[in-house]
Amino acid sequence: MRIGHGYDAHRFGPGDLVLLGGVAIPHEQGLIAHSDGDVLIHALCDALLGAAGLGDIGRHFPDTDPAFEGIDSRVLLRKVVEELRQRGFRAGNVDATVIAQRPRLGAYIPAMQERLAEDLGIGVSQVNIKATTTEKMGFTGRGEGIAAHAVVLLHD
Repeated sequence: MRIGHGYDAHRFGPGDLVLLGGVAIPHEQGLIAHSDGDVLIHALCDALLGAAGLGDIGRHFPDTDPAFEGIDSRVLLRKVVEELRQRGFRAGNVDATVIAQRPRLGAYIPAMQERLAEDLGIGVSQVNIKATTTEKMGFTGRGEGIAAHAVVLLHD
């Protein structure tokens, strides 16, 4: 068994929705990113890659490569999962936390869990997602962006 941790953060910018866990959430701003800005999936990819000793998302999908501009992060996650499968690994479970003062995320968490479980090839009960605020402290608390942490257990 191997454990990995991932973290990602993006600033708010122009737009009318944010993508988190593959779910479009209406919001008065979007997230600035080379891809679609899904911080939850980016943190999850980093956790998976880290657990396997394969570096991070930037090594596999660099933001200098035009091929990844605007890409759906679920596509990246599926590529990471395939890379892990080729090396004999599969996810056992995921525990993730999204840190955002806004938008409110509770109603969207079940859909996020379903999408991530589907992409990981595991049961929904193996994907736990939490949302928290920072009580208006720091960049997320001031509403400047969103961050996420993810922890995964891999096994062969």
